[in-house]
Amino acid sequence: MASERESGEQEAGRQVALVSGAGRGIGLGIALKLADAGFSIAVNDCNDSADLDDAVKQIEAKGVKAIKLVADISDLSTHGALFDRAEASLGAVTTLVNNAGVSVFERGDLLEVCEASYDRCMGVNAKALFFLSQEYARRALKAKRSSDLFYSLINITSSNAVAASVLRSEYCASKAAAAMISKCFAVRLAQEAIAVYDVQPGLIETPMTQSVRDVYQNRIEQEGLVPLARLGQPDDMGGIVASLASGSLPYTTGQTISADGGMLISRF
Repeated sequence: MASERESGEQEAGRQVALVSGAGRGIGLGIALKLADAGFSIAVNDCNDSADLDDAVKQIEAKGVKAIKLVADISDLSTHGALFDRAEASLGAVTTLVNNAGVSVFERGDLLEVCEASYDRCMGVNAKALFFLSQEYARRALKAKRSSDLFYSLINITSSNAVAASVLRSEYCASKAAAAMISKCFAVRLAQEAIAVYDVQPGLIETPMTQSVRDVYQNRIEQEGLVPLARLGQPDDMGGIVASLASGSLPYTTGQTISADGGMLISRF
């Protein structure tokens, strides 16, 4: 494993991505696809774990450098050190993927939502995303950026940024906030040649959705909930993010990518 004590001298032409919440699920899928695209990867999660160690091994097996960064991004005081450690080992971060997110404490009537659950969703899904994006942007603007590298900020929000789920209302509110944060950063950073995107996953098969997987699978099969007729997979999200981070959509910024298999298409 690449040591955090190694020189952070950036390889010529090598892009570096910091992916939050990358120990498993969508974050891991994104990190692996970025590795396939040749990025060096800093994987972050709030807890040290065997999953995080395994993520680093899987990335390094693809022939690129990887490090793990254990930090709770809802603690804003950790953000500077997070980037310092990534830069010291891999070089300047060219792509930030804000993937870390939390769900509600308990699904239920929005009239019964507790303040703690609301604050947790907002704290991680919106506030941490905002300030981690701010840290990335400030550093990118101060750095001597190479013209042969593509710089991007990619936020993973949710279909629930636009589709109401009254059993998870505080989650929906936090993702709607994150979607607007993406637009604001897109406008601010466009003049600096930093692209910003909002990827909104639909029904993706991950540990977070395991408890409701069968319910949604049945709705897909019986009701046609998803036109592409399957649950999404983490590597689907990874492929989308890798394309965006590689600059494969020229002359774009601020776009919302509905990665939902067509679920939110208006139909009658």
